[in-house]
This record gives sequence, structure tokens and C-alpha cells, in this order.
Amino acid sequence: MDKLLTKAQETHNLSKSEIIELLNSDGSDLFYLADEIREKYVGNEVHLRGLIEFSNICKCTCKYCGIRCSNKKIQRYRMLPDDIINLAGKAYDTGFKTVVLQSGEDSYYTRNVMCDIIKEIKKLDIALTLSIGERSYEDYKAFKDAGADRYLLRIETTDRNLYKTLHPNMDFDNRLRCLKDLKSLGYETGTGCLVGLPGQSIESLADDIIFFKSMNADMIGLGPFLPHPQTPLKDCAAGSFDLALKVMAITRLLLPDINIPATTAMETINPDGRLIALKSGANVFMPNVTDRVYTSKYEIYPNKSGIDATQNDIISEIEQKLQTIGRMVSYTKGCRKQI
Repeated sequence: MDKLLTKAQETHNLSKSEIIELLNSDGSDLFYLADEIREKYVGNEVHLRGLIEFSNICKCTCKYCGIRCSNKKIQRYRMLPDDIINLAGKAYDTGFKTVVLQSGEDSYYTRNVMCDIIKEIKKLDIALTLSIGERSYEDYKAFKDAGADRYLLRIETTDRNLYKTLHPNMDFDNRLRCLKDLKSLGYETGTGCLVGLPGQSIESLADDIIFFKSMNADMIGLGPFLPHPQTPLKDCAAGSFDLALKVMAITRLLLPDINIPATTAMETINPDGRLIALKSGANVFMPNVTDRVYTSKYEIYPNKSGIDATQNDIISEIEQKLQTIGRMVSYTKGCRKQI
């Protein structure tokens, strides 16, 4: 194990079998090293991304997701463009240097509608991340030309058979096409996976990590699978917090300079989950700055933590939490600085 960790530290490369060995380890030395690598390459500042969940309307039927189109018990909402722009302005005034616009795959937000929103938000001194699903190359180019800086599109799993099972009416190769287009257009491109999906193997998770490395992703978001009661996977066991932490830590070893959020899903399954993640390789917080009237309705998984905080209190609360682990809030845009 010591030889494996030394190799990862010195080369930032591991074979699939070596990754599997680390995933099967107890993790203590792995987490310690991931934290060291994090400090060396991205420092002790934690970058904040203000998350705006502007629509829970989605055309997709992903079997694990609470906002899937076939969920008839959810109260749907769609924010108007001016409301999205105003909310981004409030986040900026509060101190955020990055906002993330996230939604289901909602056809209301056409290329022109999104470009108008992007252009208005980019009048502020702020970085803008989009997380709005699969689009055409032409859409991605238009969004980039309008000023979008980053795009988050999680692969969820690189196991083609599992992907097909979990994503009816979606195409794995089109997902790959989207990620390739985003990289080619110069976005800081984020992806990631769910850990503990029914039918997922350790070998598959190792392939996910290798995929992140091969595409040189700029940000990786991941967390444990959490079953939603209005989905076909409602009776399945939740994913392991510890295993999700290992996937995250190994990803840090192989991609030492990227941005890795301590996700809300980590804290939902473990009350101290995000702080533990920050001590195991993560360097980003994505607090929810959506109006509280909407936050409980954007329910990808149940019992999501952090939806009751007011926007004005968020940064001060995070600063207090970070002080307990010797970390501090960054007031920069938090771009990736590749080694």
C-alpha cells in the first residue's frame, strides 16, 4: 500500500488494478495523502460556487433522479430569466465570485434565452458555470461566446450497460460527445459519477476514475447514491459514504490541480460529510443560493442538506465551519491552474 501511494504521489498515475486495490483499502492513509496533495497543489482556500437551481422541469427519465419527468408527485417550477439574473446579482453582492446555473433538461430555455441570461450575468465580475444537460455543439458554442466559463455534465457511470439501464432514451455516446465538445470549446469542464448505484462494481468505479484522468477534467463532482422515494430505485440501498470518499481521494491523487467539491450528498448521508471531504482532497463548496421557495422542490434525492440557510448568512456560516479545520474562504473566481 505504501508503494502504491508513493507511486500516486510521484507520478499521478495508477493502473486499474492499483486503483481497485486502493478502493478496497481501509482508506486512512489514502485520505491523509489526498489532503496533502490538495494542500500542495490548490492550497488551503475553499472556493465557493453559488448554486442557482432555476428549473426542476426535465424531459429525462433517469431512474435515480427525483426530478425525472415521470415523477407526478413533485411540484414543478421554472424561474423567469429576470429572476435568475437578479438572483445571480444577489449572490455577487453577498460575496460569491462564481455562480452555477443548474436545471433539469428544460426546453423552455432555448439557445437565445440562455444567451441573454448569460450576457446579463457576465456584466458582473463573476465566473459562470452551466449545468443544464446535453445540448448541441452549436448551443455550447453560443453559450461560450456569450460568456459562460464552465460547464458541469456528470457522466454518472462509464459502464455502458449500467448507463443504458439507468438512463432510458439516452445515449452514452452522445454524453461523451457533449463532454468532448465542451473541452474543445475551451470550457473548464466538469464531470463526475454516482457511487453505490445498484449494479455498479468496484471495477466500474475504477474505470470512472481512469475516465476522469483521460479527459483531463477540470472539476469532478461525486457523491453517494441516495434513493428517492418517487423513482424506480426507491427500495435500493444507499451508496457508501466511505467508498465515495475513496473515489474522491484517488481522483485528487491522479488529478492534483483540479477543483473537487465537497458535495451536499456527502453531508446528507453524514452530518460532517462535507468537512470530512475537505480533509480528504476536496477544495470547493457549492452552497445553494436559490430562493427558499424553490429549494425544497429541486429534489434530485431526498432530505437534501443546506436548503434552509439564507443567502446573507451562508458565507459567514461557511467561514465559521472552515475555521474548525484550518481552512479559509477564497474570494477569487477559483479557476483551475494546471500544473
